[in-house]
Amino acid sequence: MTRVLVLNSGSSSVRYRLFDGDEVVTKGHIERIGEEGGEAAGHDEALRILMDRLDLTGLAAVGHRVVHGGERFTASTVVTDEVLAAIEELVPLAPLHNPGALAGLRVARKLLPDVPQVAVFDTAFHATIPPEGALWAIDRELAGRWGLRRYGFHGTSHAYVSRETARVIGKPAGEANVITLHLGNGASATAVRGGKSVATSMGMTPLPGLVMGTRSGDIDPSLIFHLHRVAGLSIEEIEDVLTRRSGMLGLSGANDMRTVLERREAGDADATLAFDVYCRRIREYVGSYLAVLGRVDAITFTAGVGENAPLVREHALAGLESLGIAVDPDRNARHERIISPDGSPVTVCVVPTEEELEIASEALRALAREEGH
Repeated sequence: MTRVLVLNSGSSSVRYRLFDGDEVVTKGHIERIGEEGGEAAGHDEALRILMDRLDLTGLAAVGHRVVHGGERFTASTVVTDEVLAAIEELVPLAPLHNPGALAGLRVARKLLPDVPQVAVFDTAFHATIPPEGALWAIDRELAGRWGLRRYGFHGTSHAYVSRETARVIGKPAGEANVITLHLGNGASATAVRGGKSVATSMGMTPLPGLVMGTRSGDIDPSLIFHLHRVAGLSIEEIEDVLTRRSGMLGLSGANDMRTVLERREAGDADATLAFDVYCRRIREYVGSYLAVLGRVDAITFTAGVGENAPLVREHALAGLESLGIAVDPDRNARHERIISPDGSPVTVCVVPTEEELEIASEALRALAREEGH
């Protein structure tokens, strides 16, 4: 068995899992780093605390979640000084996420100098999206100069879940066409053909696509110009509105789907509308990805909402029966792994995501590639 430590370092927190093969040895988190009353004054102290807690004997690698790899990183990568500098250059593409990962990488390299550090990028799985799916119809020189294209996110989740879905339906991953729906506070849809991402709902940033907890998802870009010119909002204020005060929160006043469902059940009109908008957007993406893939073997729900909200699963796919897509009410209510009726042309699944396990596996794959050179 091989031991891998997985770190997900944010600006003020570090989540960790220690794996021995596929088994979780221990997991935990250190919160409020650098804040008054927090557990640690900085990432250096946080990782020292973490390492005091853990037995890292025989550690093969440390896998770090890095949100944005840009066009440079299309696979998990063993970290060198050059790689670290390149990740830093990508900070403008992910200013809220990459700095925390960089802090974790730097400290881990210092504290564990003899253990390989591997950057596992959220964007890497989507590097297989063809140009017609990754590029927007804007000035090519401008787009090329500033890296304006669709990168996609939640890659470790979509990779793991699509592969696991293929196993559930009894097909080789290289032959299965799957639509994966990662529905949490952040949400994204991905079309996977034969184990490779060919379309995804998020873009250059995690803002577009599905309706999320506090993010708007798809909007008319002209709304930004209108809010700036007519409403007088600054660019910073507009960004705050679209990323932190929109989505389910903007529509209903609550960003937690459990609260929205409770209010909907009680007859709250705003919660009902928010739920309907949320489910319709999912249905629209499912329909478009059916067209992209041509043949779909399975549609899979995952993450917090996808795994735990039968009503969302039911309504997100309602009305698609003529396309071979249906949800069995009893199986759905019991949260079974397969929730479509027997004999359905498209199998509907619920597969729990294991992003940290995927990061651990990717770290080992990166080491194997490095050794193969």
